[in-house]
Amino acid sequence: MLLKTNGQRLGGLLIATLLILFLICASIVYGYTDTSWGTAFNAFTNYNGSNEHIIIQSVRLPRALIAAAVGASLAIAGVLMQTLTKNPLASPGIFGVNAGAGFAVVIAVTLFSVGSLQAFAWISFLGAAIAAVSVYVIGSAGREGLTPMKLTLAGAAMTAMFSSFTQGLLVLDEAALEQVLYWLAGSVQGRKLETLIGVIPYLAIGWIAAVLISSKMNVLSMGEDVAKGLGLNTSFVKLGAGVIIVLLSGGAVAVAGPIGFIGIVIPHLTRAVVGIDHRWVVPFSAIFGGMLLLAADIAARYVLMPQEIPVGVMTAMIGTPFFIYIARKGFNGK
Repeated sequence: MLLKTNGQRLGGLLIATLLILFLICASIVYGYTDTSWGTAFNAFTNYNGSNEHIIIQSVRLPRALIAAAVGASLAIAGVLMQTLTKNPLASPGIFGVNAGAGFAVVIAVTLFSVGSLQAFAWISFLGAAIAAVSVYVIGSAGREGLTPMKLTLAGAAMTAMFSSFTQGLLVLDEAALEQVLYWLAGSVQGRKLETLIGVIPYLAIGWIAAVLISSKMNVLSMGEDVAKGLGLNTSFVKLGAGVIIVLLSGGAVAVAGPIGFIGIVIPHLTRAVVGIDHRWVVPFSAIFGGMLLLAADIAARYVLMPQEIPVGVMTAMIGTPFFIYIARKGFNGK
């Protein structure tokens, strides 16, 4: 259903906001430990130190907030990447940005014994930036210049390379393997609120900057020549969007590991709801991305209960069929 008027979009944004708040509450309530909505409410209004209250405050609340923040960040990064590259398959996961950030963190853990969250954030940003620049340079090589197909192939190659290097390092260091294996699968389980607090300034800067640059992304989406004819400094906009992508992707990986497919799925679903105006696509994508990761995380608790599967596995199950559909539609015109 396409929301055509600004009034409809405002109403849709309000409904979406209420839905993500409901999912945050549901994430706090539901899980292996049996709790109720009343118990969750009392955990914040009448804390008594019980096991249920401790779990709600110290485990489930941080987990819900992290899932919402990471989902929003990856979705916005996907929107900007697809606009910049004019590639319907562009996302931090497909273009190697997540893999590069993950590889940088694994290097820090295995070779330099880094354990600081603040250091993880900066290392993750560096890895994401190196991967993004590498894919862009490789995809731009040749007579044809930058094309969607070449970018996708370059991203797949960089993802495979970084993933191979990551696995090789972990094979050589079993202690590091135990420390980061679950993180590499993409998970918000067991994360503390301090983990989110450490990177939330970078994510917040990325969210705000994405909203501020959204009108310029509308102009850029018309094409390089048209944008320049309208007076847009395309180089500055592209650089700004690239920095935002690195902030959001790097911050998300630092908190939850490399979670894929959200950056592909959400931008397309959002455009189907609100159209192509980035002033609406960006905020809607943020909320939809948070909703998707929250829903996937809740489902991950019940698939193999009492055990949990990493939420990255759930997003892959959701996103893989969609990726195949977009790949056929984008490149074959079907």
